[in-house]
Amino acid sequence: MIRILSSIVALILSCAIVTADTIRFKASDGVDVTADFNKPNGDFSTILVLYHMAGASRGEYRDIAKTLNSLGYATLAVDQRSGAPFNGVKNETAAKAGGRVGFTTAIPDILAAAQWARKNSGAEKVGVLGSSYSAGLVLVLAGKDRGFADAVMSFSPGEYYGAANYVGKELGNIKVPVFLTAARGEAGQWKPFETKIKSSVTGFVPKGGGRHGASALVSKDGKEYWAALTGFLQQHLPAN
Repeated sequence: MIRILSSIVALILSCAIVTADTIRFKASDGVDVTADFNKPNGDFSTILVLYHMAGASRGEYRDIAKTLNSLGYATLAVDQRSGAPFNGVKNETAAKAGGRVGFTTAIPDILAAAQWARKNSGAEKVGVLGSSYSAGLVLVLAGKDRGFADAVMSFSPGEYYGAANYVGKELGNIKVPVFLTAARGEAGQWKPFETKIKSSVTGFVPKGGGRHGASALVSKDGKEYWAALTGFLQQHLPAN
């Protein structure tokens, strides 16, 4: 029975994606940004833009994107210039940008990806999902610009940017729904953020240990995270 169920799940995931295209677009400063654009099977109205953690690439979302596609979401997994190869996937944006750079230097890539999703994906709504350093940056950008995203999902955000209140000072300006989570032992990093956000906010602490960043979704406690995330999406950013 287990083998049969595993085969069915594999078949669903293999059929979920109609197109899987690697695309390229320019950030505002001219840097070429690479991303994987995946569409689900059938019509969709929502795209989720997926940003990786430090030292990573769009490969962080190789399996996560498939699950999101199976739920009816289009996805755009982005290489930011602050990153490196991950899960066997080269970070093309980082390679073209010329090496190691600071976290906030990736902001033009993050903005360009969200703008591409808004204008070119065919979706009506855009959600953004950040991991570790990008988890904090998507909160900052949502606070600065209401048009950046229709909902924000932030996995392991923190004040990683050399200023004590870099993220915190923008949280009160966020007008869209927010999902906050991290590894169980990291809850202290995002709990102060939760109290400052005035829009609808969902905070999730796993019962298990979890994992840092969006890779928590493919950890041994992944089912917990998926249940919380899909609940948030169904309420605030349905696929259709």
